[in-house]
Amino acid sequence: MSETTVISTSRPAARAAAPAVQVFVRDAEADAALRQALSNLNIRDAEFVKGGVDTAITTLSQRPSPRLLVVDVGDAPDPVARVNALADVCEPNTGVIVIGDRNDIVLYRDLKYAGVAEYFFKPLVSDLVSRACGAVLAGTSETPAARTGKLVVVLGVRGGVGATTVAVNTAWHLAEQRQRWVMLLDLDLQNGDAALQLDETPSHALREAVEHPDRVDKLFLERAVTPVERRIDLLASLEPLSESIDFAGGAVPRLLSSLLQRYRFVFADVPPAAAAQLLPTLTMPSTFVIVSSGSLSCARDVARWRDWFAVNMPDRVALHVLNRHGAPDALPDHEFVRAAGQAPDIRIPYDRDIAAASILGIKGTQKCAALRRGLAPLLRQLSGEQMAPARSLFGRWFG
Repeated sequence: MSETTVISTSRPAARAAAPAVQVFVRDAEADAALRQALSNLNIRDAEFVKGGVDTAITTLSQRPSPRLLVVDVGDAPDPVARVNALADVCEPNTGVIVIGDRNDIVLYRDLKYAGVAEYFFKPLVSDLVSRACGAVLAGTSETPAARTGKLVVVLGVRGGVGATTVAVNTAWHLAEQRQRWVMLLDLDLQNGDAALQLDETPSHALREAVEHPDRVDKLFLERAVTPVERRIDLLASLEPLSESIDFAGGAVPRLLSSLLQRYRFVFADVPPAAAAQLLPTLTMPSTFVIVSSGSLSCARDVARWRDWFAVNMPDRVALHVLNRHGAPDALPDHEFVRAAGQAPDIRIPYDRDIAAASILGIKGTQKCAALRRGLAPLLRQLSGEQMAPARSLFGRWFG
């Protein structure tokens, strides 16, 4: 059991700061060696927790991640799998040092490939651990396989098809149910309603970021983002309709690159009218989610968007989400497929409960089982989870 106090899940006004260094260690000898190693670096306020990698996963799924994380995998039958699970609940810029009981070169290589800064087997040598910890804290450690977040670009082929609802609810469930750190970026700076669905007040920070990218740094991001819940943040603006918004060249990709160092998932809700200004964004490595309804005009536009952007490549995957499938005004399936050029990848059924819940924003849709069932294939795709029998999957996710 962890000896730390778990932070409350109530809605935060501001997110609590994480300790610079956090250590999860199982035995007294390794504990003493690690305390000496950090003392050598004049680090006196590291947080020590008795436990191994599973304790770390449980603890860090409830609180912000430290700059340096030291974790003991000695009790894990599959250390690499548990480290990958740990990475999913940590922020991408956390440096991880792993300690264990096995002197195994294959394990060492696998952990390095997973993005671990260094692996030490017991008994620990304090001076060696000190150098590795110092390199992580100074930002000089070599982690060639270190992870960054995943970019998810969500684009509705036309207004009113539910793209923002898909983006908001998928981001919400990854953060609240899958304990991932998530950023939602609403790039419709004059008509976007991501903030409205999340019951938040947009600021002018996003406009500042896209018009003056040279001002975007770590301090700017800390002040600009709006914490929505424990693990989901928002960047959105609502600018006057009378003003024009000029996206500076490379501004959005630069902003996204910074965010991908801090979040496991970054959702970019892109309005179709702004696509011409956002060409570099739409071609970044990502999961590119096209959302449409079942109308003839949407089927035509899906084909056009696929021809323009949505080509599957090694670093980009395109998915078509057909929203309100089976609505009274929708084409029959075979006619839609013929007009769109191929069948949709994911279908969210037309349901009166979804329509009623959407009026209330996330407060309504988070309780809507029909929407959660419709989004389940997309959530599986994004989180990389394997397919499972529908009954057990829904029972486990949505019970």
